Amino acid sequence: MVDVTGHLGMALLFAAPAWLVWGRRGALGFTAFAIATAMLPDTDLVLRHVLPVTHHGITHTVVFVVLASILAGTVAARYLTDWFNANRRIRSTEIASETVFVFATAGLTVGGVSHLFADLLSAPDIAAPLAPFWPLYSEPVIIDVIYYDSPIWNFGLLVVAIGLHLVLARDERSPLETRYRIGSRDVSDDSSPASGND
Repeated sequence: MVDVTGHLGMALLFAAPAWLVWGRRGALGFTAFAIATAMLPDTDLVLRHVLPVTHHGITHTVVFVVLASILAGTVAARYLTDWFNANRRIRSTEIASETVFVFATAGLTVGGVSHLFADLLSAPDIAAPLAPFWPLYSEPVIIDVIYYDSPIWNFGLLVVAIGLHLVLARDERSPLETRYRIGSRDVSDDSSPASGND
């Protein structure tokens, strides 16, 4: 496992493609969701005081990350959809709750999976190896190319990730056209059959 700085850097790297999918405003929100779960698997460090869980156990699996993200994405769709639609800074006529669900769930999943990936790169230096694909594959997966306390890796990941986001933020190209796009559309897009507006 890398330290918190490394985990935040890895979450930022994993969230970077959001700039191509949702553009500036959407990418910032997506990145915020990813950062929110960058440390999600390490909830086992708290839970082990009240539940029989071990570090790098069940919370360090793709199943846990996806289920937690779906649950949180459902809550976000229920409670954030109206807020997104009322927000003047999000230039869109209407954002469906389905879009908010996909947006939030994907962001949260990306953050959690980035944590698992970062831990795979450094376990088992000072912690047990991970079995991230449990229950489908119960054997530990070990890559171990990063030392936990390495400031070069931890701060390096964060600096590279922030730099990548700054470069993508300056890119003037429009985001890809998808049914889950959040943000403004051109008037010509609204009149096209592919725009999804009835």
